[in-house]
This record gives sequence, C-alpha cells and structure tokens, in this order.
Amino acid sequence: MVSSSHEAMHRIFQDYPTLFTRVSETLGLPFPSPTAVTALPNDVTETKAVDRRIDTLLRIDTESHGPFLLAVEAQKKKDPEKSASWGYYLAYLRSKYRLPPLLLVICQDRATAEWAARPDPIGFCSWPSLTVRPLVVGPGNMPVISDPAEAVDDLALATLSTIVHGASPDIEGILKTMSTALREVPDDVRNPVVEFIFQGLDKLPAADIWRKLVVVDLSFYKSSFFQEVRAEAKAEARAEVKAEATTAQAAEDVLAVLDMRGVDVPEEARARITGCDDPDVLRGWLRQAVVATSIDDVFRTE
Repeated sequence: MVSSSHEAMHRIFQDYPTLFTRVSETLGLPFPSPTAVTALPNDVTETKAVDRRIDTLLRIDTESHGPFLLAVEAQKKKDPEKSASWGYYLAYLRSKYRLPPLLLVICQDRATAEWAARPDPIGFCSWPSLTVRPLVVGPGNMPVISDPAEAVDDLALATLSTIVHGASPDIEGILKTMSTALREVPDDVRNPVVEFIFQGLDKLPAADIWRKLVVVDLSFYKSSFFQEVRAEAKAEARAEVKAEATTAQAAEDVLAVLDMRGVDVPEEARARITGCDDPDVLRGWLRQAVVATSIDDVFRTE
C-alpha cells in the first residue's frame, strides 16, 4: 500500500520542479539548469499488460543539452523485482518520448539507498545490453541542514533533506531548524512545506516531534491536516485529564470507606493510595476496604 511518506518523497519534485537541479548540484553532478519543467502522465501501462506507474515523471528542458525525462521513484525498502521495473520504465520512456530518460531514486535509509545505487546489468554473460544505474538520494549523500537561514534560502531542498533524514538520530534538531525557518516565510510558502514534512515522516517517531513543534512554533498554521492533528491532541489531553480525575476520585473513595470503618491510615499508606494511577488496583483496594479491619487488609490484594 502506498504511504504518505512514499508520496511525499516523489511528489515534492512536482511541486518544486527546479528541485532536481539543487539535488544534482548536491550530488556533484554537472547537469544543465532547466529552462522549463513539465509534468507528464506517469502511466506506462501497455495494452493487456500489468499496470505500471512511475511515481513522478517530469520533462525538463535545458538550454545547452536540450530536453530530458526525469523519472522519480520513492523506495522505502529493498525490492528484488524493482530493478526489472526500472529497466522497463527507462526503455519504455526512451521508446515513447524519444528523449533520454534519467532515473532518480529517493530513500530514507542507508541500506536501501546503497542497494538501489548498485548498477544492474541486463544482458547475457559479460555483455550487458542495458544497465540500470539510477541516481540515488539517501541519508548518506543528502546534507543535514542545521541553519534556519540556509533552510529559508532553499526550502524545497531543506524539505527533501528533512524527509530523507526522517529516521536519523539528529532528526529532532533538523525539525527544530525547519520550524524556526518557517516562522519567517509567508503562509502560501510555509503551508506546503509543513504538509510535505507531515506526509514524509508518516509513521516514523519523528512525526510526533514535528506535530509538537508545529503546535508550539507554528500555532498560527491552519491547514485541515493540522486542525485534525490539533483536535487529536486536544482529545488525548481531555482523555488524560478525565482518567486522572477518575483515579483521584477512586483514591478518595478508598480513604472514605476506611474512615467510615474506623481503620487507621498512616501517612505512608495514604500517600500510596492517593499516588496510585492504576484504576484496576484502586478498584481492588476499594473492594478490600469494605471488609478491612486494618490497612494491611487493603493492600493484601496485591
């Protein structure tokens, strides 16, 4: 099933068409600057064939080298069958559009990135007729952006870097950099970036860090996704308050029953009862309090 993280890793190239230029510069590759970028249909299915779709497909025009096709694939894990699909995509695109195709693979972990970067020769014996050799972006070659001013200067690259480093031990600092940077930009620039990061982090632990940062640092952010997150946070907070109130009442009930029965409750035992936050334990103590003749009888259920 396609995840929001998978979608964010390739769709960002649709929203920020010049991002590939910055990525290629980061990788140290001398690709010419684009003069135009056009999103193309990503369906490469043949009649009566298996459904095949490239994640994102762009036509990029350059002044010095003419146009080329950029196929962007988001890869979350190793897949032995993927290289064959990529070879198909490249051959199909070359045949259909008569333009040179380039494959860019975006990964969120080093192992997958290293696997994806290995050239895969297609041929027989020592003669490859076609070699699948994608450009790969992953935590190993995408720089960590820790300066808010640098992030503001190139928000698209900073956003992609944040998504790619989503599982990095340094992700909290990276996210703080992004939240700080986003305070300084207009809503129409900020909002898509916030959404891409939400989607890109998906179910990673870093997603919770980003939620909290957005609530605190970007409390004015008003997207529907954010409103949903904020509503969930408020519901969780209300549930916690209700649970605390319930356990506090249960502790008071235990003490009230013991008082009615004339059972002495030392300060240590009183603190133990009022400090308990387990409803099941408190219910057990309450049942024992009804028949207890000493405080030891109450705790005997444990």
